Amino acid sequence: MSYTRDVGAAAFIIAVRVQLLRDTGAALSPFNAFLLLQRLETLSLRVERHVQNAETIVDFLVNHPKVEKVNYPKLADSPYYALAEKYLPKGVGSIFTFHVKGGEEEARKVIDNLEIFSDLANAADAKSLVVHPATTTHGQLSEKDLEAAGVTPN
Repeated sequence: MSYTRDVGAAAFIIAVRVQLLRDTGAALSPFNAFLLLQRLETLSLRVERHVQNAETIVDFLVNHPKVEKVNYPKLADSPYYALAEKYLPKGVGSIFTFHVKGGEEEARKVIDNLEIFSDLANAADAKSLVVHPATTTHGQLSEKDLEAAGVTPN
């Protein structure tokens, strides 16, 4: 389904309503509301740690000889660096991408040898994840569409 195509100007509000109802139900149970409130109390601390961990990993990858490229808005060579500095002074989050030298086979070796990160395509999980977009989240796209989306096999 394409919300924009199917419902036009109301796309955003319909998507939010449909997805929120799907994920939480029409109303939270008292216990689920309690759990949500408990988790919200430490959210800022957890996000701060996520950002610190991401920056540490990004620094490692930038200097690694087998890494071709790292995408992270806080890197000085990022096209989003100035915006990140202006609007996100406390950090840009914990999501980054990197390209492994040697193509898809080498990228798969990296993923298969990770010990802390899980090879899963369910973003926004509580786990540390690694995803190979060309064969998972974007696997249904043609080579032309992958290229247009900036998704490479490495």
